[in-house]
Amino acid sequence: MQALLARRLSTPLGEMLAVASPQGLCLLEFVGQGGVERELAQVEAARGGPVQPGDSAVLAQTAHELAEYFAGRRQRFGVPLDLVGTPFQLSAWQALLAIPYGQTRSYAEQARAIGRPSATRAVAAANGQNKVSIIVPCHRVIGSDGSLTGFGGGLPRKRALLALEGAAAQRDWVAEGFE
Repeated sequence: MQALLARRLSTPLGEMLAVASPQGLCLLEFVGQGGVERELAQVEAARGGPVQPGDSAVLAQTAHELAEYFAGRRQRFGVPLDLVGTPFQLSAWQALLAIPYGQTRSYAEQARAIGRPSATRAVAAANGQNKVSIIVPCHRVIGSDGSLTGFGGGLPRKRALLALEGAAAQRDWVAEGFE
């Protein structure tokens, strides 16, 4: 059985829950967002849970790197990841990790990047199952028409993350408030 440790992290966009195994970060989601309990149960089942409050080197690194990201001093994350998902989801998430800071891709472009050009909807569904928000940057994926679509943390947070990264300068978006 692996020890799963969890701590809450404060960010400018709201409090987040971070969960790590000894191998890496398994979950990073906004507290109160829909589906977090289901994702937490999936991580516990896959990694021999249960999650317990605590801290670890991985969680400390996550907190440090997120603080740098929100301060505009970090564009790439180095925290080790221990992603929980199906092989297809893992391939979709690897494509997310390849999207550079400050850039966006469409779901169709992401599907082509994993060699599954007809799997746009499946890619979108896989992104919706991403358990490591911000670090696995599903916020960088937009509709083919340039519209902001789907983000578990809410579209105002997606807008704010894209604005932080300067992607808003490429689009006609205005950062809005968030809860």
